[in-house]
Amino acid sequence: MKNKKREIGLFFGSFNPIHIGHLAIANYITEFTDIKELWFVVTPQNPWKKSSNLIADRQRQYMVELAIDKYDKFKFSDIEFNLPKPNYTINTLAYLKEKFPTKTFSLIMGGDNLQHFKKWKNYELILKEHKIYVYKRHKYLDKIPDDIDNTENIIVVDAPLIEISSSFIRDCIKNDKDIRFFVPKETYKYIVSNNYYK
Repeated sequence: MKNKKREIGLFFGSFNPIHIGHLAIANYITEFTDIKELWFVVTPQNPWKKSSNLIADRQRQYMVELAIDKYDKFKFSDIEFNLPKPNYTINTLAYLKEKFPTKTFSLIMGGDNLQHFKKWKNYELILKEHKIYVYKRHKYLDKIPDDIDNTENIIVVDAPLIEISSSFIRDCIKNDKDIRFFVPKETYKYIVSNNYYK
């Protein structure tokens, strides 16, 4: 009997910074779905979309490392840092499939991203070969867009709706608000010590 491949969940994001909302979703995914290992895939700076408040790639990676600590179900990945630019998810998936042949990869995305999924490069192929776990976002709850065919690989999960965004965190820090309980402790200390987002 052929061994079943281990399913890895890929949670893509800039994580600028990572916050408790990200972690709660990841926690839910690894406890209430078939995914038992989740990778936070830190996405690099888009060279055509410069942002003055986007912390450097390795600093954002380090914030993720601090946040997940040594929890065995979570890992960070800098896989996209070394791939050609501009980077597309389909290329990342192809690379991972070749590099880790004993694993199968699924995507984790918010309902807002699903609304624009048809604009992704080769979205049909992604949907054919990979599961997509969708968590609710405000205004984009649990409806799969009518114009997406072949929805059997789309799984809507009933994760708690936590309306915290990285932009909210950045704005609070810029305005001298103490939001230490919105961000993992060690990550928050790192942000403050480096005077990020001020």
